[in-house]
Amino acid sequence: MATPRGNTTVRDRHRAIIRRGRPPCHLCDKPIDYALRYPHPHSFEVDHIVPLDRGGADDLDNKAAAHLECNRRKSNKLAEELAAANGPRTFITARTW
Repeated sequence: MATPRGNTTVRDRHRAIIRRGRPPCHLCDKPIDYALRYPHPHSFEVDHIVPLDRGGADDLDNKAAAHLECNRRKSNKLAEELAAANGPRTFITARTW
């Protein structure tokens, strides 16, 4: 069941449930230091897997643990879109003039 926007009791309950499992960041798959507090870039934040403004539900099934900086970088994109945008990089190691 979707929660009404702004319901802080449900939001805090979802946050506690996710924190209890101590999962890694679902975006970069690296461990989260749950002792760090906002605004540390590696602190714990809840991410909506499918952003609310893209039709995602505000329920526990659509939420996952993320680093603050990973979640900010993702913004309102889907994780697949973020990965595609950051795709393979090409580095130039030598130049011919």
